[in-house]
Amino acid sequence: MRRKSELKKVSGALVFILTFGLLFMNEDVQAQSRGIFVPYSTAGFGLGTSSYFGDFAPYRRPLASTFKMMRWSIGGNYTRHFTPRLAARASFIYARIAGDDYIMNRSEKHESNIFYARNLHFRNDLKEFSVQGIFKLTPDNRSYDRRPQFGTYLFAGIALTAHNPKALDSLNGDWIKLQPLGTEGQGNEGYAKPYSLVQFAIPIGIGVRYKINSKLDISAELGFRKTFTDYLDDAHGAYADPALFADNPTALALSNRTTERYAARKGADRTEALKKFLVVNYSLETNDPLAAIPTTGFGAPGTDRGNSPSYTDNYLFGMIHINYMLPSQIKCPPLK
Repeated sequence: MRRKSELKKVSGALVFILTFGLLFMNEDVQAQSRGIFVPYSTAGFGLGTSSYFGDFAPYRRPLASTFKMMRWSIGGNYTRHFTPRLAARASFIYARIAGDDYIMNRSEKHESNIFYARNLHFRNDLKEFSVQGIFKLTPDNRSYDRRPQFGTYLFAGIALTAHNPKALDSLNGDWIKLQPLGTEGQGNEGYAKPYSLVQFAIPIGIGVRYKINSKLDISAELGFRKTFTDYLDDAHGAYADPALFADNPTALALSNRTTERYAARKGADRTEALKKFLVVNYSLETNDPLAAIPTTGFGAPGTDRGNSPSYTDNYLFGMIHINYMLPSQIKCPPLK
């Protein structure tokens, strides 16, 4: 049923994109009547940033969520320009997203909250292939070499994203794939099935373009991706019964990290902040917070491990592209 719901959302997005394009088709026809538009193609290469929003990066803290764990993105695309205003492109982007409870909450203001005490983190390398429709707010002239010096555009489409969240094992320093571990009990009787490592997403965004010369453009884009999964970060539901991991110490360690003294990625000692956490949340003073946390019930089976079960994880790309105008015709050398 969930898959059907996702497909309905994707279908609705595609209908919106097509409708959006048709609303301006009449204007394109009028533009072409003033002169025959010559369709053209471009190939682009881009570098940029990526940001993640989800259980470790909430929307209520937009600046911290966007910039504190910002990572990289790289990609290429092929674009076909059909009319002065409408184009379509196929794009591939390889990017990394990351989140860390310690980094997001290590300030005095936030270190007493439950997310600091949760002490989870992840990184996830995304491979996204998308098809997008582009609407140019600044229309082209009748050929690519006559295009305006400066232009703006909107884009939206559909994407397929492969992902595989990992976490750092404090004992051996390796990054471990989390989905096979079933950190929330996935795959066991009475628990959900393992989450998929391939997901749909809806890209939507805005871009600006500058004409360098007749053959080259530089563009800057900001593109948001709405996904249909809450597992880009491996955190969604509740803590599982630790007995499930009796024969897998790695899964046991990575499923619940509340009693780890050190933040895995930064190596920082959490003891003093955890003392404050217990005082603020449980009115409990102790010199050994790591031993006291389990007695409070925090992190116990059935309690929340993910803090946004009704929302999905999403991500944002900011990219700079160099776009090359492809020759409209390939001339063959004369036969001798």
